[in-house]
Amino acid sequence: MAVGKKYLEALKQYDPEAAYEPAEAFQIVKKNASAKFDETVEISFRLGLDVKKADQALRGTVSLPQGTGKTVRVLVFAKGDKAREAEAAGADFVGDDELINQIQQGWLGFDVAVATPDMMGSVGKLGRILGSRGLMPNPKTGTVTPDVTRAISELKAGRIEYRTDRDGNVHAPIGKASFDADKLLENFYSLVDTIQRAKPAAAKGQYIRNISVTSTMGPGVRINLARIAPERE
Repeated sequence: MAVGKKYLEALKQYDPEAAYEPAEAFQIVKKNASAKFDETVEISFRLGLDVKKADQALRGTVSLPQGTGKTVRVLVFAKGDKAREAEAAGADFVGDDELINQIQQGWLGFDVAVATPDMMGSVGKLGRILGSRGLMPNPKTGTVTPDVTRAISELKAGRIEYRTDRDGNVHAPIGKASFDADKLLENFYSLVDTIQRAKPAAAKGQYIRNISVTSTMGPGVRINLARIAPERE
């Protein structure tokens, strides 16, 4: 993969092979975030999981205490009173069959979708379109719910979804490069704690094997695992 001059210069500012304390790692990430836009800061976990086994795949949500710094466009599949409730709660898009048709025609101008349980029979038609993009409403992540007001509020405030990829890794945004390092740290520890608590009972050996943090255009910085809370058994 070709890398740019700024990326190569950033690698000279620290030791890519070293593992840093979280506070120092975020200072490095912030310093190396030199793009003309406010880069997203992301955390990546390499986990000792065999995700081919259903009981070792992770999927859930966490509300970051400092939010993500991103304006989240929330779409709600609902009708009648629940549609009006969603509109009052601040949903960006609300509808039923008309919205489903728009999506089938290729429109995807939203970041997260919520659905009331009674709408899932119709929303299921979008499984192939939304599922591959991680946008399909799911009760496990609180996006299939009758309480649309709460779901919208949490999503707008910084609730994110995490899930293991096919290699057993988890990648999730925890803020923006413009955030103070203390805010990034608070979000970091909130997500680390959530991942530790989500450790599958069937997991064997070392669970969290590596953690790194990076910005959108910057290189990754490894975290010293000895500097995070011990894993829960």
